[in-house]
Parts: sequence; C-alpha cells; structure tokens
Amino acid sequence: MSSSIKPPIWFWVIGVLALLWNLFGLYNFYISTFDQVAILETLNQEQRELFEAIPLWATICFGIATISAVVASIGLLARKKWAKPLFIISLITLVAQFVNWLFIQNAPEVFPNSYAMPTTVFIVGVLLILFSNKGIQKSWLR
Repeated sequence: MSSSIKPPIWFWVIGVLALLWNLFGLYNFYISTFDQVAILETLNQEQRELFEAIPLWATICFGIATISAVVASIGLLARKKWAKPLFIISLITLVAQFVNWLFIQNAPEVFPNSYAMPTTVFIVGVLLILFSNKGIQKSWLR
C-alpha cells in the first residue's frame, strides 16, 4: 500500500495551468485538422501550400501529442503517476511533428517566426515531465 502526501497549493495551480495550456493545444489540433478553412483564409498562397502539404504522420503525431498531454494533465490533477509517461509520449510526438514542420517542410522560410511556438511548447513539455517526476518523488502522485 503506497501512501501519498498532500501536495502544496502551487501544485494545483500548476496542474490547472497545465490543463488549460494543453486544452489550448488540443483546440489548435482540432482547428488545424478539422476546421482548416478558418486557418487557410488567413494565409498567403505560399503559406497555404505549406500548410496543406503537412503529411498525415505529422498530423497524427500532433493529435497523439495533444490528446496525451490533456489526459496527462487530468492525471496530474487526479494525482496519478501515469501522468509522467503520458507527458513523455506527448513530448516525443511533438518533437516528431516539429522536426517535420521546421526541418523537413522548412516552415521558417515561409513563416518567419516558426521557431517561437515549438520552442515554447518543448520547454513547457520538459517542465511538465520534470514537475510530474517531482510529484512522484514527493509522493504527491500515486
């Protein structure tokens, strides 16, 4: 039988912020996959062609990344250890998606600030893995 220690209030603040952040990512996945008209209307021809050329495997990675991150965030708030491996899956699939976007499709040639969001998302992903690991070490997660 494992015991758990009540986490501090900032644990809950970070958990809620993680969930909101990842719900925003899931919303972006939904829009970019199922409601492309709204996005395509804002793009010039070159950007539109790049966006429409995103391979299926990269879209699947985006979906896995966002869904696993949302479920992991819920797990974090439910104080479950399984949140950490889901955050790791999310980060791995995000890296695959970003490698496609930044290096295979070469998005920075068409979208000038292409590195900002992937860098931010990567850093937040690493921090959430570290945070969930800390939660396991401190017995906040069981």
